[in-house]
Amino acid sequence: MLYMGVNCSCFLCVRRLAMPSGRKGYRTVSPIFYSIMRKFLFSFVAAVFATVCFAQKQDVNEDGVVNSSDVVEIYNYIATGGNSGGGGDISSQTITVSNLGATVSFNMIAVEGGDFFMGATLEQESPSTDEMPAHKVTLSSFAIGETEVTQELWTVVTGSRPTTSAAYQWVDKYGKGNDYPAYYVSWDDCQDFITKLNSFTGKNFRLPTEAEWEYAARGGNKSKGYQYSGSNNIGDVAWYIGNTINSVYNTHHVKTKQPNELGIYDMSGNVEEWCQDWYGSYSSSSQTNPKGPSTGSDRVFRGGSWPSYAGDCRSANRKGYAPGNRDNCLGLRLVLSE
Repeated sequence: MLYMGVNCSCFLCVRRLAMPSGRKGYRTVSPIFYSIMRKFLFSFVAAVFATVCFAQKQDVNEDGVVNSSDVVEIYNYIATGGNSGGGGDISSQTITVSNLGATVSFNMIAVEGGDFFMGATLEQESPSTDEMPAHKVTLSSFAIGETEVTQELWTVVTGSRPTTSAAYQWVDKYGKGNDYPAYYVSWDDCQDFITKLNSFTGKNFRLPTEAEWEYAARGGNKSKGYQYSGSNNIGDVAWYIGNTINSVYNTHHVKTKQPNELGIYDMSGNVEEWCQDWYGSYSSSSQTNPKGPSTGSDRVFRGGSWPSYAGDCRSANRKGYAPGNRDNCLGLRLVLSE
């Protein structure tokens, strides 16, 4: 988390000053000085985030008032490393599926549960109103696809393309081949695909919740506070309009850009990704394993895609679309629960 990163950096600086002599680059400082400096730096960090609380008018501890107690809540968040929730034992794994004489394998990346601030946090430049207010979310552990679902995986599981309609076929213009992401898949199509995948594997695959998606995109508890998933330089991690406008093909093979802090690829670009939730407004209250509104007309989709501008590729950016709709820049990524 951003808060944890600031705290840890300050702590390490003081720690180095206090290391015994004999190691190159270190000098001896008395334990009293170390203790004073550590307290000072903690106070400094708390003061910085006091300004954040008041500037963003965020009632972090939900007592109905934005005041110094919200600073204490953030201070405690810093001191515990932002990982008071979550838990659970889930591991990274490779899944193999065989059907109709074909076999395909794909990787699921473990994401350790924890706390994070979801939505329009400070590093998210020019956020949309639907990203507000930023709010604290606690998540249990889960595993998420290393890549978007590929056309190969979709075809092996279903035995066919998403639809027989000539208007919604995988074509060279938008990218066609085993390692390209599946697109032209509606939210409803995704549910059918996942049902078949679960019958083959005996596992509990599903679409990610919107909160799980954003937490993974931000790097989970390894987050470095980037604006995009894995970098502040969008070209390092995403295929988007800035680097696909002159491409022969618009989607690209998965895993051709850098991964984020968790080793996950393409969360800021290539194709956008369906989430499980209905699309709706955020609440300022803290939430644990949120699943979004109980009803709605549109389902959430997240991430950037090959025709997206940079602002739409940020980790907090969100959109909604009718569950029966398809697009040439919209696909999916899997989540595996405990």
